[in-house]
Amino acid sequence: MLTLLAAVVQMTSTAEVERNLDRAAQLCARARARGADLVVLPENFALLTPSEEEKLSYAEDLEGGGRGGILRRMQQVARTHGLHLFLGGLPERGPDPTRVYNTCIYLRPDGTIGAVYRKIHLFDVDLADGTVLRESARVAGGDPEQEGLAETPWGVVGLSICYDVRFPELYRRLVRRGARMLIVPSAFTLHTGKDHWHLLVRARAIENQCYVLAAAQQGRHGGNRTSYGHSLIVDPWGTVLVDCPDGEGVAVAELDMGRLERIRQELPALRHRRIF
Repeated sequence: MLTLLAAVVQMTSTAEVERNLDRAAQLCARARARGADLVVLPENFALLTPSEEEKLSYAEDLEGGGRGGILRRMQQVARTHGLHLFLGGLPERGPDPTRVYNTCIYLRPDGTIGAVYRKIHLFDVDLADGTVLRESARVAGGDPEQEGLAETPWGVVGLSICYDVRFPELYRRLVRRGARMLIVPSAFTLHTGKDHWHLLVRARAIENQCYVLAAAQQGRHGGNRTSYGHSLIVDPWGTVLVDCPDGEGVAVAELDMGRLERIRQELPALRHRRIF
């Protein structure tokens, strides 16, 4: 398939898991009603809370074969609407009982799991606005050598999460392995997002000659946590196709794989690499 309609979902998730799941389901239905076949949800779409302990309570057990309430609900959404659905980031149980993985899951339209990616780069910062975040306190980093690729009818999608976007070597590896689209589900802080978000997402698109789908959290989540928003879809030339305004919502754009191939042929930068 050469073209598809893809959607990025923008949310203001909180500690209320059922509310968040209801809202995610509603926004996926809205995206489908607008013709989208592929939908990306933001990081922490099901749970965004100042209490890191809560992540342990809702963590999915993928390795043990268990399915918690978050995954079951979103599998139902994928089946109901026939969507290729990317769950931007949810807590997953790991070998350390005190920490979870921050995990992105690709669900096929029949609800089965097509790919799993565990966030590699963890956000530990002390920002000038007073925000202090220690993701590594309750989140374990994924294996740096994991595949992070999803096969779809439109080509390979490379998976990442939020802070990963600052590490271009990850995306270069995904493209070497065949990625034509990259997803960056995020919960960028307001302080960093206003200066860096658009630049980073567009840079990843340009240097890798890929479509980038960056679903984001936006607004106040409780406590002092505020996210920047501006969910984006960017084409392989670096053009912003859609930029979601403030508030929860859906942005939809057409992705033309023929255009991607033409850009790669006319400006063969990926073939000109001399450093590997």
